[in-house]
Formats: sequence, C-alpha cells, structure tokens
Amino acid sequence: MTPIPTASPSTRDSAHAADLSAEDLHALVMQSLDDDQAQEIVSIPLAGKSSIADYMVIASGRSSRQVAAMAQKLAERVKQGTGRPARIEGLPTADWVLIDAGDVIVHLFRPEVRSFYNLERMWGFTDSPTPQAAAH
Repeated sequence: MTPIPTASPSTRDSAHAADLSAEDLHALVMQSLDDDQAQEIVSIPLAGKSSIADYMVIASGRSSRQVAAMAQKLAERVKQGTGRPARIEGLPTADWVLIDAGDVIVHLFRPEVRSFYNLERMWGFTDSPTPQAAAH
C-alpha cells in the first residue's frame, strides 16, 4: 500500500493563497493602511470595469519615509496572508509607490504627487467617498 502524500508547507501556503478571496485581500489591504495611519484612503471597485484587478486602493502618506514604510509593511502582510509576494514599484524615491497584490492594486502617494496625477479622476471616481482613514 502506498503512503498518502501530505502537503508540504509550501503546498499549504499555495492552497491558502488560492483560498483568499479578492474581498479578503481587499480587507487585509484596507486594515494594513489603516493600521499604518494612511491618509485619504479611497477604494475603487474595478470588477467588471477592468481585468487588471478587482480593486484599486489609493492612499497618501505624510512623507516619502511614511509612504515607503507603508508599502514595505503592506507587502509583508500580503505575503503573510497569501503566501505569495506582492510586487512593488517606485520604492527608492517613494513619491508614488505601486503595490501589485494580485486582485488588489495599491497606489501610495505623497499628497502633492497624488493631487498632480489625480488617479481618482482618471478612473471616473471624482465623487470620492469620505476617506475611510478619517472615519475613526
């Protein structure tokens, strides 16, 4: 009789990653940004509008240092929660950092850079809801 194979830790991590829904990943991202005191957090649902992701989250940090720290912590939390690394672009200058977590794309900005690019307007989200970071 052949033994039944057991899942190795890496196989279990992959299975866990597949079980994490887009909504759960979105909740993880939102909680991480809230924990790190991100400002003006806006979430734009993309499901049915774009194939790049189910959600786009845009937030600001008070300085390049805070933006970089938020991006690094978010990437760590995504890896812990999903078992797969998030891709990060723009970390050296940290004026605008993009974190690709798969079903959720996160843009972190310094405030003046965010107002210059105005991604919310580009995505047709000009009537921004009340920022969730201020809802404490």
